[in-house]
Amino acid sequence: MTERPVRRQARGLKRMAEILDAAELVIAEIGYPDLTTNHVAARAGLSPGSLYQFFRNKDEILDGLVARYTDERQEFWAGRLATLSPTVPLEVLVGQLVDESVAFKSRAPAYWALLYGTATGDRLATASARLHEAIAANVATMLRRRSPGLPEPRALLLGTMAVAMVKAVMPLLPAAPDPEALITELKTALTRYLAPHPAAG
Repeated sequence: MTERPVRRQARGLKRMAEILDAAELVIAEIGYPDLTTNHVAARAGLSPGSLYQFFRNKDEILDGLVARYTDERQEFWAGRLATLSPTVPLEVLVGQLVDESVAFKSRAPAYWALLYGTATGDRLATASARLHEAIAANVATMLRRRSPGLPEPRALLLGTMAVAMVKAVMPLLPAAPDPEALITELKTALTRYLAPHPAAG
């Protein structure tokens, strides 16, 4: 008796994921301000009426994307914290984290357009700030695991600065004449910034 509702729920979740995938592509192409539900419906191969069964407006689509990004980032950081060894050299750790950020940028093209690009209103600014704070807290946890004596407020400040540095550089990559050189400079800057602190090990 429960099989049909379960199948319907699975289909519904799959359709929602497809709609969010389509929204990502549209945002990456034209930006969130110009996005309409009709754009997303067309890209997802749905009628507008079918899309409205899942998302009533573009704000709900944005909420869905932010929830997806938050879950993915938290899952990544949980995995990194679970496997982190305090003996990993700082430059190796920084290199891994920057490389993963670049890879995520490619996997989720709308992520940076939404949360790291130009401001598109209070709703996005709030979502961006919330996600950045969560990432900074995760970085702080990682730093304190490397150096248990590091005060929590200091670790959080270091994490906030590290996130700000990545945030500043990532939007420069698409137009950079040599993106790899820019990424290398970012890794060097982060490593040198963190090296003088007890967290550097």
